[in-house]
Amino acid sequence: MSKSPQARRAILRRLEWTVIRRLDGLLHGDYQTLFRGFGLDLADLREYQYHDDVRYIDWNVTARLLTPYVRVYNEDREVTAWFLLDLSPSVDFGSHVKKRFVTTEFVTVLARLLTRHGNRVGALFYGDKVDTVIPARSGRRHAIHILHRMLSRPERSRSAATNLRDFLQTAFRVMQRRSLVFVVSDFISTPGWAEPLAHLAQRHEIVAVRLYDPLEMELPDLGLLVMRDAETGEQLFVDTHDRAFRKRFAAAAERREKELRSAFRRAGVDALELSTHDDLVDAILRFADLRKRRRQLAAGGSLPQHLRGSHEVSMA
Repeated sequence: MSKSPQARRAILRRLEWTVIRRLDGLLHGDYQTLFRGFGLDLADLREYQYHDDVRYIDWNVTARLLTPYVRVYNEDREVTAWFLLDLSPSVDFGSHVKKRFVTTEFVTVLARLLTRHGNRVGALFYGDKVDTVIPARSGRRHAIHILHRMLSRPERSRSAATNLRDFLQTAFRVMQRRSLVFVVSDFISTPGWAEPLAHLAQRHEIVAVRLYDPLEMELPDLGLLVMRDAETGEQLFVDTHDRAFRKRFAAAAERREKELRSAFRRAGVDALELSTHDDLVDAILRFADLRKRRRQLAAGGSLPQHLRGSHEVSMA
């Protein structure tokens, strides 16, 4: 991708016209479906009315005036969001577009949606370690700055194996204020990241954005191929014409899928699966629907049968 200032602004303008304008029409401007603050400010006191929540009765005022009074709150709508971006070599794979390209568009769209409503966004980048921290700020220029830093990173031919555990532990130390956190990764990593993800979720609202390509799930019959590990550079000669090999590959991919979903559930985080073949608008809309239903559940409602027992929504 081009790194010139004009090219960066052109990318953002294209996304504003092709993605954000569509979301404006489909969500009718209701971005509280996607983003909400975490604080409550006391706005007023008024006399208790039928159906008021008794938990909000102010007993001191009630005793003084001999009439039940309830507290009325305004929710703090300001959100601080962080993007934890895994930019290790494995995200440079893709059969349609690269996973890195999907990351760039997803982060740029959400950063712009957040900053144009006065919220602040920051980012941490991981290559083979946390090498970039962009402090949380607001404004369109800041969204362009994050885009610039993503586009300016050269692709790496190899590196040490990704260690998301170290990444998440570093992020926990950096992000002190309760925030909305998007962990954007293909989660191809050494084991041990589930525990720090759960630890992070105790302080923040976490969304695990899992990137994948359909070829990572199932191999087509393409004959003899050389497969290369994007991170270590290790190469393997395989015969994709061998049906038994393709079945073993698909079975291993399915086992990994189950392990990932189980890890997200144990950590108590929402998971957004984002394919290199997905339409970004559809993905964000389905994700908005999941978050809306989760809020209903937290308020005492119930989830539809197809969403029970999982925090995950697939975008395939």
